[in-house]
Amino acid sequence: MIIYCIMESDLLKHLNPVQQQAVTATDGPTLILAGAGSGKTRVLTYKVAYLILEKYIKPENILMVTFTNKAAGEMKERITKLLSDKDTSDGGEATTSTPPRWRNQNSTLPFAGTFHSLCARILRRSGKTAGISPDFLIYDEEDSKDLIKDILLKLNLDKKRFNPAAVLATISGSKNELIGALEYPQYARGYFQEEVARIYIEYQKKLAESNALDFDDLIFATVKLFQKSKDAVSFYQDKFHYVLVDEFQDTNHAQYELTKLLSGRWKNLCVVGDASQSIYAWRGADFRNILNFRRDFLESKIFHLEQNYRSTPIILDAAFAVVSKNHSHPILKLWTEKQSGPLITAYQAQNEQDEAMFIIKEITDARYKSLNIRLSDFAVLYRTNAQSRNLEEALLHAGIPYILVGGVRFYERKEIKDVISYLRLLHNPKDSVSYKRIEKLGKKRLERFLEFAQKYRLQTKDKQSTTLEILDQTLKASSYLSIYDPDNEEDFYRLENIKELRSVASEFPDLSQFLENVALVEQEYLPIGQASFNSKDKKGKDSVILMTLHAAKGLEFKTVFMVGMEEGLFPHARSLMEPLELEEERRLCYVGITRAMEKLYFTYAARRLYFGQRTANQVSRFIYDVPKHLIAAAIDHSI
Repeated sequence: MIIYCIMESDLLKHLNPVQQQAVTATDGPTLILAGAGSGKTRVLTYKVAYLILEKYIKPENILMVTFTNKAAGEMKERITKLLSDKDTSDGGEATTSTPPRWRNQNSTLPFAGTFHSLCARILRRSGKTAGISPDFLIYDEEDSKDLIKDILLKLNLDKKRFNPAAVLATISGSKNELIGALEYPQYARGYFQEEVARIYIEYQKKLAESNALDFDDLIFATVKLFQKSKDAVSFYQDKFHYVLVDEFQDTNHAQYELTKLLSGRWKNLCVVGDASQSIYAWRGADFRNILNFRRDFLESKIFHLEQNYRSTPIILDAAFAVVSKNHSHPILKLWTEKQSGPLITAYQAQNEQDEAMFIIKEITDARYKSLNIRLSDFAVLYRTNAQSRNLEEALLHAGIPYILVGGVRFYERKEIKDVISYLRLLHNPKDSVSYKRIEKLGKKRLERFLEFAQKYRLQTKDKQSTTLEILDQTLKASSYLSIYDPDNEEDFYRLENIKELRSVASEFPDLSQFLENVALVEQEYLPIGQASFNSKDKKGKDSVILMTLHAAKGLEFKTVFMVGMEEGLFPHARSLMEPLELEEERRLCYVGITRAMEKLYFTYAARRLYFGQRTANQVSRFIYDVPKHLIAAAIDHSI
């Protein structure tokens, strides 16, 4: 039994006026445009509490949908606290002078979960109508890739030409658009898609034979079930009188259709999002769903949460200056009651080593000046995982613990370990560990490599090649790069990591010295920061946080370093000729800037060793977008 003890005045007094309006607007469709740090999770959870305490809505009639289990768990936690007899401001005892209104109710909490967990529940209960057994299996990405490999073999298709990851991504994209296997052939264009159409049909057949669904099927099948079965959709429309969706800018077409179907009877659909923080287009997310919502629900109430509780005015002004150059979506002008704070520091480094040493010096100096500053107050954000390599090595050599969030440390990444295994075996033919690793990559690939290795050893008697030359020759001889599809997002970044290994190779021309350096760096990994990252954990290992800009979304830090602020790095070279992709890069920069609470740094290098080449890039356009009066250091336009 949950005992509710709270008064409306107590509940709402902890919200600002716009938040109060958004919380109390319970009937009909509602769009809450919530800027970074504006308290969107607070509004969502207070809205649920308000529905239960003031509107007397049963918790089982409320549905909350978000994108991660972590976010769903946090919402449940907050709702539980709000429905307790504690003061909502600081967790202390209630301090109201008037007697609180008690309300007892035998009930569970509202359902709060991801789209996928919700759909899995629905299909297990109601999927029989669509021919889905309630005990179906859920295939993860690796299961799906293995199944596609089997199908490629059956259809006599070359894995090099039809990379399983690329095929799966194409099928996933079609499911996100609610295009089934039988419909896909009419949309297929070109040889690759036409063959994927054949694979798609066989893939779905094999899934059915295994009584399995993949993750995309969970949503796809639920939408199709609701579209075909009036009884099924009516049951859930009757059950959920109020539907609330978090991070609405990250929904795809299938998820949007699902929310419309679930809220079709009562029309009490509340969505919360910020188009300026839409950074997952490569996953199928479509910020235009916010625009579609306004079109599909003309009677909707719209609220703008623009008061920011995280950052200083200088940081907010810089973020707005960058993202306001976008024209395809609504942009909020955030403001705060905080004091101005320090100016943004823009630092031009001589090279990538100087950049890393500057960051270490700033962190060390800040901690020297104040004992209250922790290493975990500092986050270093970068555009691609490959950029972590130089930062990791610098922190290791300085003895500063760090945690790599959402990624694997450079020399522990699969593709790096694979390539280094080739080089180790080339250097030492008796290395059985490397031999076994390479053997797992394919016997034909191993045979080609061994032929190359034999020729290489004969040549080295006359001429000693550099590590970089050996690396490039090895990749060519083994055709290792053909494992990865550059059009697949994950594979593309694996290829970038391999290119970054060329940078290390260029610094150590002698192969034995190169391999020794790799071994020493790997050894240094052991005593340095093994703790996992939890933004709320103040008792764990104190470490500097390293992460990509994508991984930083939803987090906040007292001090943020945004590194590699150069054209081609950020914005990424792939986006420079595509207006919509460049807009997403701009949104990603906005997300990075708004992670900073107090102090923000931009760093860029006059010359950078990247992917094995020493280049001189122009300063990122995003720095030029920020008004000069917000930046402490002058920008050297000569680089």
